[in-house]
Amino acid sequence: MIRPRSLIAVVIGMLLVIGAASPVAASADGQDDVAPDIVRMMTEVPGGVLVDGNHAVWPRLDMELEVPTASQRSLSATSVGPCPSDRICLFSGYSLGGTMLSFGTCGIHTVPSTFSARSLAHARATGYTQARNGTTVIATAYAGGWANIYSTATNIRCVF
Repeated sequence: MIRPRSLIAVVIGMLLVIGAASPVAASADGQDDVAPDIVRMMTEVPGGVLVDGNHAVWPRLDMELEVPTASQRSLSATSVGPCPSDRICLFSGYSLGGTMLSFGTCGIHTVPSTFSARSLAHARATGYTQARNGTTVIATAYAGGWANIYSTATNIRCVF
């Protein structure tokens, strides 16, 4: 026969175990996790707005950073790989892989030092985008195309 004190101790112990497991379960689902690339970029470039743990935007710069997830990205007819139409995109991996940094305006955009660009896409109907180190062109992507970047890009230049 179980003594009342032992039964109470077991019940309290179970409640403590269940209560302690709840915070672990809540954070393990990844809902509150922010990708490290997002954290680094938001630290370096002020004015960012966190959309979710894998996506942030800088409205004043018309810039977005998107870390890929396990789900597939949908592609539009004029997109270049995962780069949406009418945007210019940098990728942290070669051949349009990895984290994507995109801009919606043409012009000269500084590549934040926390982002290492390895490929470039120009998902616009006309013009081209150059990846540059200072003023030296190191890669060019033409309308509807992309290019790998084999050197350090400090800025990109989009031309209509």
